[in-house]
Parts: sequence; C-alpha cells; structure tokens
Amino acid sequence: MLARIASKTVLALCFVLAPYLSDRDAAGADWLTWRGPSLNGIAAAGQTPPTHWSDTQNVVWKTSVPGRGNSSPTVVGNRVVLTTADEQRKIQSVVAFDRTTGKQLWNTVISTGGFPPKIHSRNTHATGTVASDGERLFVTFFHDDAIELTALTLAGKILWQKPVGSFMPRLYQYGYAPSPTIYDTLVIVAADYEGGGHLTAFDRKTGTRNWQTPRPKRLSYSSPIVAHVAGRDQLLISGCDVVASYDPHTGKKLWSTPGTTMATCGTMVWSGDLVFASGGYPKPETICVRADGSGRVVWKNNSKCYEQSMLAHDGYIYAVNDGGIAICWRASDGTKMWESRLAGGSVSSSPILAGGNIYVANERGLTYVFRADPQSFQLVAKNQLGTRAFATPAFCDSQIFVRVTGAGRQETLYCLGTDR
Repeated sequence: MLARIASKTVLALCFVLAPYLSDRDAAGADWLTWRGPSLNGIAAAGQTPPTHWSDTQNVVWKTSVPGRGNSSPTVVGNRVVLTTADEQRKIQSVVAFDRTTGKQLWNTVISTGGFPPKIHSRNTHATGTVASDGERLFVTFFHDDAIELTALTLAGKILWQKPVGSFMPRLYQYGYAPSPTIYDTLVIVAADYEGGGHLTAFDRKTGTRNWQTPRPKRLSYSSPIVAHVAGRDQLLISGCDVVASYDPHTGKKLWSTPGTTMATCGTMVWSGDLVFASGGYPKPETICVRADGSGRVVWKNNSKCYEQSMLAHDGYIYAVNDGGIAICWRASDGTKMWESRLAGGSVSSSPILAGGNIYVANERGLTYVFRADPQSFQLVAKNQLGTRAFATPAFCDSQIFVRVTGAGRQETLYCLGTDR
C-alpha cells in the first residue's frame, strides 16, 4: 500500500526556503525534510556518494535503531533524526544519533497508547519523516483517532504539541503516512480520510493554527509539498481523485483537476510549469497537469507509482513503479524513453538522484544504482543491505544515511561513504 529540475526552478525554491535555510543547509550538508533540500528527491549538487557498498564495504558507521518505523532519516547539524514506534508498549518516539559516530544522543517519547486497532501490514506507527527548520524538529503521529503535531528542540525537548484534527479511517484501516512540510513561517500537515480530511498550517515557533482547509472525503496518504511553479509558490498534493494546488500562505485552493485515483502515497514533482502525480488504488494512473490554473491535462498513462514518489530532472520524469520497473518519460509529452525491470522484489521507497545516479531500494533491501540518462537504462551497481527496506535514504555531504531492517526485525541505521 504504502509508504522524492530545471535550474530555474531550483533557484526559485531557494527563495521559498530562504527564511529557514542556514548557510550549512544551502551548501547541501543537511537533509532537513522529506524529499531533501530542494523538496524534489534531488540531492545537492557536487556530491560524490558511494555507488557500491555492503554490510562492511564503505560503511562509516552503523547503529541499532530502537522500535520500528518507515520514516526516512532527517539530517540537521550534527544529528540524524528518525521517528520510531514500540508496537508492544504502544510508544511513539523521536530518536537522534550523532552524525559523525552514530552514537544515540537522545530518545524522546512523544505519545503513549491510543494506537489504532489495525494498520496495513507494510505500514508502521512511525512512517512520517521528521521536518526541521534548522532550529526545531516537527513530527506528526496518529493516535487516539487523531493526528498530533509536535515541535522539539534539536536537543529533543518538547516545545509544544497541537492537535491537527480527527483521523478515523474505517473503510480502509491502513494507518497514517504523510510527512509535514515547511514553508516560510509555517509547518503544514495533511490528513486525508473518508470522514473529511484537511490541510492544516501552524506557526513554527508558537504552534498557533494559521489556517485549515477541508479536503475531499476520501482516503489518501500523500505528503504535501511547496514548489515555485507557473510563476508562484504552490502547495501541491495528489489523492482523493484530484490533483490540487493551494496557496501555502492561506490554504485557499488555487486549482484542482480530476486525476490519478483515490489513494496516492507519492509526493508530487514538477518541471517548468508542469506538475506530475501518480497513484494506484483503486486504479493506476500517472498524470501531467499544467499548473497555470487552466486544469489542462497534458498527458496521462496507466502506470502505477503508488507508494513511490517520482523524479523530475532535465526535462524527463524518472519513476520506479510498485513492481520494480524503472521508467523514463519525456516530461513535455509523456513519451516513454525506456523501461527496465529491476529484479528482486517490489519497491516502496522513493528514488533519489545524486551525483548523476538514481538510487532506489526494493523491499528486500537491494538498492539499484543507475544513470539518470533519458537515452537508455544504464545499471551502475546493485547493493544488498539488510533484508527489508521501506525508508527512503538521505544524501548529505557525499554520505548516504540508510534505514533498513535485518534479522529478528532489528532496524539499523547506516552511514555510507567513501574515503576522500
């Protein structure tokens, strides 16, 4: 079920992110949110992360992670931060590790009890990724039939906790997945379900609710994202049978277009004035929409990238679908450039582009590395780590931070890198 451009767009995003990006972040040393520094699954330029590794090769450090979760690593300053859940004791926590050594720095309990009676077998009670503004950490958890947003200091002290709103899916009790996103002075949270979902924005410093916008009464799992596209900042989200855009300052809907399907998990991507989304339940569809408010569908197909986000790079869309098939389309018209099956299992994590290569792991812990080349599929490497991989890795300062599960369901956080 579950589960990351043109240079002009990246430049525009720098202005969007400027209120909360430090010099360190701008240099690409930190991975502050889901989908990374440019919010699109593309690592900062100039990095040379390893393309080959194993449990012993190119491992800077590895450390055990308490509990279980599908959230991705967030890297801020000297910390690597994860959400995690102890399913037996029904505890949801945020845990931080030293970026240099992997030593656990702190483990802060956010909530106890109130777990939903059922979630999807491949979901966890800690799937949303931590978002950081460089000074604080923001995390959402689902418990007691509601979503709660918590802000913490970088030292793990709780600053404030606020109810986002009710979340009581009954038709499909699959749990919760979206990650919060940061825009200007706000942190924005999505909660789509059949009882009446919503997008909600809070002040990052105080936790004061700034706005809340209703969403269609459908169940979906995608994280919202802010892009500077078609001349303005737009809060983009798919799912609930629509592709939609909102004003991130106010929550007012800018436009929406029927598309994809009821349930999507991937985060939208963009190229020029085009935006792209994909979904998988109850029907598969990948769609390209012009984001100027016209609602014009430029192209669509029946590909199913349900749990994964896609990548938009240099006028092409790269995707790996649920079945482990890598695909490249031309962004302007949807022409399929190539496709190639990645043997070894289904894929739930999202691809990341770094150093000219695309990295994506299947659910069995096998990571494929291939070139971001629209002319042909070019495999660079295959690397096994652990026995289960659902979390998308983070790429910082030519290192890769990877969360995997091994024997006995023990989770491990790896820092991978090469000697320089």
